[in-house]
Formats: sequence, structure tokens, C-alpha cells
Amino acid sequence: MSKGLPEHFARPSRRTVLKLGALASVAGLTGCGPNAAGAGDAKAVTIVNTGSNSTLVLQELLQAQNYFSTVDLTAKTQNVSDGSKLIASLLNGSNDLTLLSGFGQVLPAIEKGAKLKIVSGSGLLLAHAVYAKSESVKSAEDLVGKTIGTGPVGALLHQIMVAFLAKKGIKPEQVKFVNIGSSADVFKAIAAGKVDAGPSLVDVYDEQDKFGVHAIAELWKELPEYTYQGAYTSDSAISKRRDVLVRSLAAYAKLFRYISSPESKDAYLKAYQKAVPSSDPKEAGSLWTFAQQPGAYAVDLVLDEKRIKYMQELNVSQGVQSKVLPFDQVADMSIASDAVKML
Repeated sequence: MSKGLPEHFARPSRRTVLKLGALASVAGLTGCGPNAAGAGDAKAVTIVNTGSNSTLVLQELLQAQNYFSTVDLTAKTQNVSDGSKLIASLLNGSNDLTLLSGFGQVLPAIEKGAKLKIVSGSGLLLAHAVYAKSESVKSAEDLVGKTIGTGPVGALLHQIMVAFLAKKGIKPEQVKFVNIGSSADVFKAIAAGKVDAGPSLVDVYDEQDKFGVHAIAELWKELPEYTYQGAYTSDSAISKRRDVLVRSLAAYAKLFRYISSPESKDAYLKAYQKAVPSSDPKEAGSLWTFAQQPGAYAVDLVLDEKRIKYMQELNVSQGVQSKVLPFDQVADMSIASDAVKML
């Protein structure tokens, strides 16, 4: 396997599910709390995202390119630590929209009554590889009986590993999952030999030799049907702030198109240095190279029904959802379509 990036590139615990339900209940399942969505400035939008390095640099690049001003908007962006906080802030109206987040947890929340909709795609392909330290682990089949570092059960890292193993015919009980934490934490545990393997971001892909690890699977190739990130909002925001949502998605569409082009390299590296000043410059280069492959980002925003159905089927297979919900119950792609028309 080449050490450089190519030119083109479980079920959650009952406590986790109950936590989402409780937060949705506190926020108000109708999404009608005292909020930015109902009473905010018509020219302003409040956005909430998680806080990974890749997200922070995209936010920085968005501001540097002044994309919000091109759609006649001002934006305030907040970063939180986990998906449950995203859902709560949308339902209680303190934020209008989430744009750079996994949405696997949104689907069961909708099934339980949360008034939310997925409104576009963002990062489509998983920006993760499965790394291992021992030379005896060279393929998925070699993971049987091994320890695999992930995040909590039901979180992104755990879910994508379960999906990857299932595609290779390996059941979750044939490996031992260890909750390490974030993608960076998992990579450190692999390099230190604390676990045999695990998924981590491609920011370290070009430094495998440096850390004495090797990639045994490129998840953007192994699981192209898995949608990494999307945008979602409350039904209340769709009703009361639709034009603001359309304009916000248009700004992000401009961003996705820009970072998918070779012209964005210098600006991306500069934005990464500003957003994550303590990072290794090689990490920025690896992430930018990943963004150049076709399909990495949703340049046309719209998520098709097949992608969302796959995510629901994955949830059902892991006991997170009881059934696959109708597309119109979980998604509204008309907002993304109108955003693209603005371009």
C-alpha cells in the first residue's frame, strides 16, 4: 500500500439513546422554544457544529473567503463537543442550523418525535482510514480476536468500524472494542501499541512511517455509501427562517466547491494554520489532498434517498431505530435545491 494519499482520492447504549430523548424533550420536541429561529435578525444565522480540526479549518476558510457576505448574511458559529448538544440547541431554538456533523443520531431522534429534518449533505466520504501497528495485521480478516480502539458505543468511530467489519463478514463480537475517545486519541493508542487497530482521520495518513503504523483500509473506498456529514435543522426553523437556511447552504456550497478545486490549496493551508496553530503542517496537506478527490464534499448539496436509507438501515441493524422511516419524514432537500439555484 502506498504511504501517500491517492491523487483522487453498534449499537449505542440504552443510556445514550435515553439521553438523546431526554434532551429532545427538554428542548421541546416541537422545536418551538424562545429562539433565534423565530425572533432573530432576518440577515443573521446562528450555526452550531462539532469541533474537530477539519471543521474548524472549514469555518475559518469560510470566513476568510467572505462567503456569507456574498449571500447577504452574517453568521455566528458555535462549536460543541457532541451530537446530543447539537440536537438540543436546534430544538430549543438557540441555533438555526448544523452544517458539519454526522447525522446518524438525528434519525432515531426523529423516530422518537423530534421535529428535525436533514436538509443537505456536507462531507460525503469518510475521511478516515483503519490503522494498525503490528505487521501481522494487514487486512480486516486479521482483526478477528484483536482489540480495536474507537469512541463510545454508537458514536461515529464505533459505528463506522461496525459497518466496515460487517461488510467483511465479521461480527462485532469477534473483536474487542475499547473506548479510547476521539480520532486523535485512537491514533495515539495505536502508535503506542495499546490497541491493535482503529479508525482515525487522514490528517496522519502521510506520516505513517513516522509513527510506525500502516493503514489496512481506506474507509472512503470501503464504505463510500456511508455519509460522513450533513446539515440538519428544526421544522420550526424551516417554517420561520427558510430564506436564511437557503442562503446559509449556498455559502457552504461555495466553500465545498472551492476546497474541491486545486486553487484552494494555499488558502486552505493558511486557514488550517490559523485554526489549529499547534498542528503539523503535513496534517493540513493530507486533509486538503483528501478534499481533492471527486465526491469528497457535496458540491451540489442534495443527499439522495439511497444515502439516507443506508444510514437508517445501519441504525436498524444496530438496534438504534426500529424501522426505516419515509424519506419525507426525515429529510427536506428542497432547501438545498434552492440554495444551488442561488449559485
